[in-house]
Amino acid sequence: MKVKIFKLIDITMLVCALLLTATGICFIYSSAINQQGQLVTNEYTKQIVWASLGLVLMVGAAFYDYRGFERYITILFSTFILLLILTRIFGKTVNGAKSWLGVGSFGIQPAEFGKIIYILFLGWYFHKSEDFQERKRFGLALLIMLGTMGLILIQPDLGTASVYIPIFFFMCFAAGVPLRYIVFCLSFGMLTIFVAILPVWQEQIARHTYAVLSILTVKKIRALFTAGFGAITVIGLLGKLFFKRNKYYYWITFVSAIIFGALVCSVVVSKVLKPYQIQRLIIFLDPYTDKQGSGWNIIQSKTAIGAGGLFGKGFLRGTQSHLRFLPEQSTDFIFSILSEEAGFWGGFAVFALYFVLMSRMILIIRRTTNHYGYYVASGILGLFFFHFMVNVGMVMGIMPITGIPLLFLSYGGSSMWTAMACIGIMMSVNYRHFAFMHQE
Repeated sequence: MKVKIFKLIDITMLVCALLLTATGICFIYSSAINQQGQLVTNEYTKQIVWASLGLVLMVGAAFYDYRGFERYITILFSTFILLLILTRIFGKTVNGAKSWLGVGSFGIQPAEFGKIIYILFLGWYFHKSEDFQERKRFGLALLIMLGTMGLILIQPDLGTASVYIPIFFFMCFAAGVPLRYIVFCLSFGMLTIFVAILPVWQEQIARHTYAVLSILTVKKIRALFTAGFGAITVIGLLGKLFFKRNKYYYWITFVSAIIFGALVCSVVVSKVLKPYQIQRLIIFLDPYTDKQGSGWNIIQSKTAIGAGGLFGKGFLRGTQSHLRFLPEQSTDFIFSILSEEAGFWGGFAVFALYFVLMSRMILIIRRTTNHYGYYVASGILGLFFFHFMVNVGMVMGIMPITGIPLLFLSYGGSSMWTAMACIGIMMSVNYRHFAFMHQE
């Protein structure tokens, strides 16, 4: 079967990707201008090169039948895991994380490219495990996610590792995993983080002692509560075992297991993450408690966005970036520069483009009858959704600063190629949306 190029290339996604990329290049150029109007970096030229190569990658991914990945995805995933291990041993340290592998100035970030391999592998697993018992199917998928995340966390690269979580849950939902399993894991994870950060919040942000938090800060009281919820969990399990039709025991076990697990695992989280690292994650709640340190980025970002008003100061007329007040301004905080110079309506245009892009992805997912394509497309949607929500929320000061780039706009070859390749795979899924396999 011959590939019909006009049907293969999805015009809607292509236009959105090109407009976002062009916008990103413009504001990366703006970020390179200093107070005297001089160009101090050539990042925008590199971004043009990466975007051009990314377009080639996108077209190549679109032409390739994504279903062919199932034949050798286990080899690709094994190679990816090996690269993560090698990165931890021989990688270059950038911004405190040993996440780059390369020689000299040339390097790649395996965890960034690995998002695609992870999606393809998890899609393959869900496709092959459709006959598995529900608990076993979800349990093995959870181990895949935790194992992959663990290798990234030891670099340590918390921001990149966090992206693997929503991809996992989006694909679990698409795979028909019982909602109670997803709710259990989400509740357990969120409560674990909440319990781990509360003592630091009390000390660093609130700067006031609350008696109720003695449950977490006084070791003896915490141990007593942990043991109590552990006992309730055991009793619930026994009740469920002997009274199988009684749902009360099921829900008692469900809730108490979440609380017990969170109390136990939060100790591990607080050991792994130092208080100053946790403070960086929660400083958005009140950045002025450390306005010259951890809160600086958020304060300057919010200042830039607020200064833009409705129509912005005009292209190349932003002050926060040109005075170098914004750190990582061409990568993590590119949306801040855009908002200052293009204003509310410029930011709204970016929102609209992402909305159209992700709406198109949802339509592709809905029309896809091939199960593997359905799972893969759902994972890609999760990737784009999380990157957009976290980055924009981060620069607005309503979410933690995690160093997650805004796809297509932020400076960086790894994220650009990942985004372009994902769009290409989505086009391939759209073109080959039927369940049967055919030769081309």
